[in-house]
Amino acid sequence: MKPSLNKTTIMSPSSATATISLNINHEQKELTVRPWVSLLDALRDHLDLTGTKKGCDHGQCGACTVICDDKRILSCLTLAVMKNGSAITTIEGIAQHGELHPLQQAFIEHDAFQCGYCTPGQICSAIGMLKEGKAKTRADVKELMSGNLCRCGANIGIINAIMEVKEGGLHE
Repeated sequence: MKPSLNKTTIMSPSSATATISLNINHEQKELTVRPWVSLLDALRDHLDLTGTKKGCDHGQCGACTVICDDKRILSCLTLAVMKNGSAITTIEGIAQHGELHPLQQAFIEHDAFQCGYCTPGQICSAIGMLKEGKAKTRADVKELMSGNLCRCGANIGIINAIMEVKEGGLHE
């Protein structure tokens, strides 16, 4: 006769999952993930939102930057389960009603990208930075955006695009 299991069920760590609810780009989503899945991998692998890029996977390049509850975060360093109930905006949710966000338009006008790999993270980071309200000068913008790397050298165009939007008050 097999011993009966009491009401405590022991799950092996490899089979543990959590169901979380996220508001992604203004749409409520529920997904089941393992507790160690990063927000970046949840977005890319579970929700097919591949605009957010995996660069270094160590929080050093900024390619994975998204906006979470109106703040910019590195999604590669954030566990998805930590953001249960949060509002997440990825690059796919920046444009509204078929109109580019002013930063997207400014990136085009200032030739602020070459290969484009860092662009989604740059734009999300810039939106978050402008909402923070700490950037008063061009030097401030340059410093506050220093966590987002562009290996192609489009940094001048990126800063020019951000400054145009900042000075025009188009980010509010």
